[in-house]
Amino acid sequence: MSLPAKTPQQSFTIQTHLVMPNDANQLQNLFGGQLMAWMDEVASITAFRHCGNVAVTASINNVSFTQPIPLGSYVILESKVSRAFNTSMEIYVDVFLETRDGHRSKCNEGIFVFVAMDENLKPLPVPELVPETEEEKKRFASALRRKQLSLVLGGRMKPNDATELKELFTSINQ
Repeated sequence: MSLPAKTPQQSFTIQTHLVMPNDANQLQNLFGGQLMAWMDEVASITAFRHCGNVAVTASINNVSFTQPIPLGSYVILESKVSRAFNTSMEIYVDVFLETRDGHRSKCNEGIFVFVAMDENLKPLPVPELVPETEEEKKRFASALRRKQLSLVLGGRMKPNDATELKELFTSINQ
């Protein structure tokens, strides 16, 4: 049975958090681990919205901490599915800092992979993703390269079988 395709907007999730003293480190900035927990949580909700089932974190491909988030700041997390595969989904989380004066800037991002699971903990098929905006199309294309790179590095795919990476590996070997 084929599942109806969905757009990234259908899984879009926003969360807002206030950085409180128990969230901060000794430099009075948000703990990186706390931010990762918030990112994983919002990505989990996004995965659920896309597949309609429980989904578990399979990997965190990237988290970048480009700007500290001070105590008392508002943190806005925006999460969308960037690509759906057979039973997994890549979720992109953008993190914004909103200061008390209302200024908002992107400060961090992360890429998470979730797998949809049934009640017996068996992977389930997920709906196809149809990107609409230019940014969604760019993230959709790069998700396949990230997946293939991960499979090659993990020894589960030969470099020559990585269609999206073949040119990269060919130029390295010459």
